[in-house]
Amino acid sequence: MREKHRHPEVAARRPPKDAGLSHRPSRLASLAPQGDGDGSALEYEIAREKAVSLGRLGRRLEAALDTLRAFDAAEAGAGRSREREALLCEAGTLLWYFVVQSEACGLRDSARLMQDYAVPNEVRARMGFRRTTEDRRQRNK
Repeated sequence: MREKHRHPEVAARRPPKDAGLSHRPSRLASLAPQGDGDGSALEYEIAREKAVSLGRLGRRLEAALDTLRAFDAAEAGAGRSREREALLCEAGTLLWYFVVQSEACGLRDSARLMQDYAVPNEVRARMGFRRTTEDRRQRNK
């Protein structure tokens, strides 16, 4: 016997509790290739690889930001050092990679990304910035 619901149309769509369903289908099941075409399988694999790459870059960005925060906590008030600058540049480069990959996945709200990952302004300013060999030579003189 079915339970009583406020909305009978909802109750009609739900299977009974003893229908033998042990788990819910994955949300990714809707992305799985359907039909005969090789194009859908290829599109699925491309979307999957984009998502995997985005996750990998997100973990690398988090690690770089954690390393920078740990450095700042250990070097409280010590000023700017070459090591800190290197950490900032590394985090900025990873942030750039992450933003580009998230846009490739259709996630275009980089402001939300900056907020979710608590990206400091110093890292944002170095997004995509890489020191060239010429810059290093000038700095070391």
